[in-house]
Amino acid sequence: MTEKHIIELENRINDLECQIAFQEQTIDSLNDALSQQQLLITKMQDQMKYVVGKMKNMDSSNLADPSEETPPPHY
Repeated sequence: MTEKHIIELENRINDLECQIAFQEQTIDSLNDALSQQQLLITKMQDQMKYVVGKMKNMDSSNLADPSEETPPPHY
């Protein structure tokens, strides 16, 4: 092997190492974002369960009867 060939191989190895480092950083960043999104989704699901429970327990007498409401002014 010539000195030029060895230098080319070292440069290629350095480039590959840089690409791997960048990919690892990207994967870590995506993993963090995914973890945060999953926590947010879980929190939103809990909130939705709470709201649905509240809606199911609402007394229907508190709701307005559509037949008793006056139409809006533009009718």
